[in-house]
Amino acid sequence: MQKYHIYGIETNLLKRLNRAFYFSPKNIPLSLCMENNLNRTELESLGEFGLIDQLTKDIQVYNKSTVLGIGDDAALIKNGNLLTVISTDILVEGIHFNLAYVPLKHLGYKAVIVNLSDIYAMNASPKQITVSLAVSNRFSVEALEELYAGIHLACKAHAVDLVGGDTTTSAGGLFISITAIGTVEEGMQVLRSGANESDLIVVSGDLGGAYLGLQILEREQEVFKTNQNIQPDLDGHDYILQRQLRPEARKDIIEILKLLEIKPTSMIDISDGLASEITHLCKKSKVGCNIYDEKIPIDPSVINTAEDFNLDPSMCALNGGEDYELLFTIAQSDFEKIKGNPHLTVIGHITDEASGINLITRDGNSYEIKSQGWNAFGNKSE
Repeated sequence: MQKYHIYGIETNLLKRLNRAFYFSPKNIPLSLCMENNLNRTELESLGEFGLIDQLTKDIQVYNKSTVLGIGDDAALIKNGNLLTVISTDILVEGIHFNLAYVPLKHLGYKAVIVNLSDIYAMNASPKQITVSLAVSNRFSVEALEELYAGIHLACKAHAVDLVGGDTTTSAGGLFISITAIGTVEEGMQVLRSGANESDLIVVSGDLGGAYLGLQILEREQEVFKTNQNIQPDLDGHDYILQRQLRPEARKDIIEILKLLEIKPTSMIDISDGLASEITHLCKKSKVGCNIYDEKIPIDPSVINTAEDFNLDPSMCALNGGEDYELLFTIAQSDFEKIKGNPHLTVIGHITDEASGINLITRDGNSYEIKSQGWNAFGNKSE
């Protein structure tokens, strides 16, 4: 016999309420509200992207103005000759950040940046944001003012207006949800799904720094737990700490591409690691790729710190995440336009789908790229 339960707790009350008030068997099957303990599916078994696919597979679009919904860095809504670009992200204390070593001002800045990065990844310009908070009573007004100081700095740096949001209480911890709104001329938007065979794969900046910055912070937090009198050892790690605590969305890259008259064929921002993002891009475009290990841009400080932690710098770049650089593809005919540009690095090329998604090592061997980036449910490999 099937029984109703919420969060695994069976209850006859839920059964009666569902029948009486919420669902009619004529339009919504009651089975949608039933679970059998033997058939329970754990969230971590699907992972973040698997869960998104599961929950959104039956979504229908009812408005012609919805040009693009779920499945890219942001949604696209038709607005005259422009497209409105919308992206939402949420940061949860204890999951996405640790206030033991993340200053509130830095957190506010970063919370905005992670959303603006999605807008830039559509080849668009951010214009407005809304900010919603759920906060427990352990936070003072002064603490939240510090958080908002970081939010205001990010808005100023990117000429973005804070136009609304919501604030409520939480049973514990801090939750930040930001929605970013931007615009792009119709026809200039860049999706994940446009890569073509023989296109060049390009990445901005360098990779792996944010992940190594997190390793430093977590190491010093563990030391602090054992002896609170020891001063944190952060000397020489300014660059990678900044990459973790105060990342920057690459507005400049969008401006450079426009100046060079280059429209990427596909693009995505690197939030979950190069391996995860190139996998998303290839799957959406129905292509394969070759990424060359020796071409992946890695700062010397990342290499040195990775060695201190007995980590492979390339694996940090592939799977670390939170770099918020832009990964995109261009036609080979555009190569001369970016050749020698210090902000851009060609790291590979697009192949046919059957060839797979591969990493070519320095000794010439080829290995399938498997995404091992951040997974919101259980932090297992994706």
